[in-house]
Amino acid sequence: MLYSIAAVERDTGLSKDTLRVWERRYGFPCPDRDAAGDRCYPANQVERLRTIRRLLDAGHRPGRIVGLAPQELQTLAGVEPPQARAALVPASDALAGQVLECLRAVEQHDMHALRQMLGQAALRMGLVRFVTALVAPLTTAVGEAWMQGRIQVYEEHLYTECMTGVLRSAIAAVPAPAPEAVPRVLLTTLPQEAHGLGLLMAQALLALEGCHCLSLGPQTPIADIAQAVQAERIDIVALSFTSVMGPQAVHLGLKTLRAQLPATAQIWAGGRGAAQGVRGLAGVRALPSLGELHPEVALWRTQHASV
Repeated sequence: MLYSIAAVERDTGLSKDTLRVWERRYGFPCPDRDAAGDRCYPANQVERLRTIRRLLDAGHRPGRIVGLAPQELQTLAGVEPPQARAALVPASDALAGQVLECLRAVEQHDMHALRQMLGQAALRMGLVRFVTALVAPLTTAVGEAWMQGRIQVYEEHLYTECMTGVLRSAIAAVPAPAPEAVPRVLLTTLPQEAHGLGLLMAQALLALEGCHCLSLGPQTPIADIAQAVQAERIDIVALSFTSVMGPQAVHLGLKTLRAQLPATAQIWAGGRGAAQGVRGLAGVRALPSLGELHPEVALWRTQHASV
C-alpha cells in the first residue's frame, strides 16, 4: 500500500515541509512517484516515520535519528532518554493515580469514561489546577505511551479529540473579557507544527487572566499571522512547539515571524520544543511551562500600565 504525503502528514503528525526537508537533507524518507508525479510512501517507510516521531517527542534531535536504520530506531525507542525522565510529573500520589486512570481509559478506548473523569476533575480542581496539574502531565504520559508503542496513532488522535472538547467547553465557561481587555493575545502554531493541545491549555489559563484571546488553531502561515496581528491589534503572539520541528526550524520560523511583526507585538514561545530555538532572538520570550503565563501577563500589564 502507498500513502500520499497528505495521508502521511495526518498519520504521523510530521508536516509535508518537514518530510520534504528530510528527504533532501538526510535521504529519508524515499518516496515513490505516482502517475501524476506526486510523492507516495510505502507502508514500511510510514511505520519508520512513526517511530521517528515518537523519538522526536521524547527529545531526540532529527539530525541524529532520521538516518538511522529501522532496527537502530527500534532499539533507541526502547531506551528512555533523559528528556523523557524530566517530563512534568504530578505533584501528589492522588494526581499520579488520576493520570494513570485516565491513561488506562485511553488504552481501553473508553472515551466516555475519560470525558467523564476529566469533566469531574475540572469542576473539582478548578481550571488552573486542572490544566497545570492534570491535563499537562496526562498529555505527556499519552505521548510517552505512544513513543513506547503502548498506544497507536489513532488512539492518540482519540485522546486529542476528547481533550480538545473538554478544554473548549472549559474555556467557553470562562466569562468573556470586556472588548477593551488587554493584552490581546493571538494563539497559533507555525505551519510545521500540527499539535494544538498546548494552545488550548494556554488559552484556558490566559482566559482566566482576563486576556482577550484570538485562537487561529494550529499551522497558520507566517504571512497570515502577521496580517491577523495588524488587523486585530494583537499585543502578544503565543506559539506552541513540540520537539517535532527541531531547534533550527523553530529559530528560523520565529526569526521570520519576528521580522514581519510590529515592534510593539511580543512573541511568546511555549512548549518543550521552544527553549533552544528562541536563543539569540530579540523580542521573543521562551515560556517552557504553563506556570510561567501568570507572571508574564502580570509583567506585561505592569510595563504597559501607563500606555
